[in-house]
Amino acid sequence: MTDRIIHHMCRADEWDAARPAGRYPGSSQDVQDGFIHFSTAAQVVESAAKHRAGQDGLLLLTVDADRLGDALRWEPSRGGQLFPHLYGPLPVDAVLRVDPLPLGPDGRHVFPAGFPFTLQDLVP
Repeated sequence: MTDRIIHHMCRADEWDAARPAGRYPGSSQDVQDGFIHFSTAAQVVESAAKHRAGQDGLLLLTVDADRLGDALRWEPSRGGQLFPHLYGPLPVDAVLRVDPLPLGPDGRHVFPAGFPFTLQDLVP
């Protein structure tokens, strides 16, 4: 895979706790699975609906996959699609953007204006 921009959804309190340490260990589900779950821009809306339905207080982390090195692996998951999985903590400095991911009136997550983001939007 060559998607350089990948996304992770997490609770705001989890992210706030990780920032001072400089690394995010993942959610409790990530820890249980042994890796941090990410999605591409084409996958993340469906991932939100499937795995985070009805959850409020979430953030969308937009991450530069090139900063993750060999710990990032692309592995088959839902429907045989390749998903990015990070085997290790997420370095805070790999996160290019953090956006709230509120619920809309229909109960679905509302993605930020301008999503999906391009590399030119994020990296000077």
